Amino acid sequence: MHLGRTTLSKFLIQQLAGIAGASDLGALLVDVAAAVKAISAMTAKGALGGYLGALAETNVQGEVQKKLDVLANDVLIRSCEWGGLVAGMASEELEAPYAIPAEFKRGNFLLVFDPLDGSSNTDVNVSVGTIFSVLRHDKTTPPDTADYLQPGRAQVAAGYAIYGPATMLVLSVGKGTHGFTLDREIGNFILTHPSMTIPEDSSEFAINASNARFWEPPIHRYVSECQSGRAGERGRDFNMRWVASMVAEVHRILVRGGVYMYPRDSKDPARAGRLRLMYEANPIALLIEQAGGAITTGRQRMLDVVPESLHQRVPVILGSRNEVVRIERYHAESDAGTDKPYSSPLFNERSLYRPEALA
Repeated sequence: MHLGRTTLSKFLIQQLAGIAGASDLGALLVDVAAAVKAISAMTAKGALGGYLGALAETNVQGEVQKKLDVLANDVLIRSCEWGGLVAGMASEELEAPYAIPAEFKRGNFLLVFDPLDGSSNTDVNVSVGTIFSVLRHDKTTPPDTADYLQPGRAQVAAGYAIYGPATMLVLSVGKGTHGFTLDREIGNFILTHPSMTIPEDSSEFAINASNARFWEPPIHRYVSECQSGRAGERGRDFNMRWVASMVAEVHRILVRGGVYMYPRDSKDPARAGRLRLMYEANPIALLIEQAGGAITTGRQRMLDVVPESLHQRVPVILGSRNEVVRIERYHAESDAGTDKPYSSPLFNERSLYRPEALA
């Protein structure tokens, strides 16, 4: 029986009541959901549809594009350009904002998106996703790049889709974070995870440990404490996870808590971080905060960061509030020079090579 279940459209009518431009915003989110269904179908087909593999081209980030990167990007643009709801769009796959063709009416919103987050995992059948953000554009003139450079707190809606065993759409319009599951029998997104809440405490963290030699001292300190488990300062054991797909990491945290870290490091001094502020960090930040979690660069609340460029990268630390607050404190203490000196037995002198051992 499908009667009595809350569909995405019904939910948006209820949630957007009293919000300026509610009708257009709701229609835009329905258009995004339609694009998500199409992308979901392509990811599910995989090799059967000829969708897997890489292209010869690289995107503006200098990354090799997967076929699904380009296809997902085209689907989102074609789904949202014609309805008179957006004034422009910006994609991680495009160097400059996408201008709405002259034959279509322009609306009062800007749509910003990462069409296929974690696309390097498509060939190995690991969950990937789509991340999107909606900003206002109340000007009568077409938007330029500067109009997109709004801090995350200015978002009117944000969300992601995750293409896993089930396709889910998780979104927020500033009234909590809510999850919908695609019912393929009826072609509708059904509310299955209302008011998602991240536990304040957790014993699970996610980080790419292969970059450990490049981490700053506060990250070394936190990870070392977690690895010490119940015998260490934290007094309990921690589990480590790493999927290399931000959407998959965030979804796990929204469901059961945890911490995800892609921190600043010294691997590439020219970049302050690895994740894109506009396409990844900001939309995820709205969802995390609306679910009671916290998200920071390590030194600043993510939603307060003022973008300087369309493809700006930032460090990201997010998840269970008490853990994120602890990591932020470690950064503050490190910057002030009041933190504990970091040491690791992995890098201490071994007795065989100490001068007294050789005497």
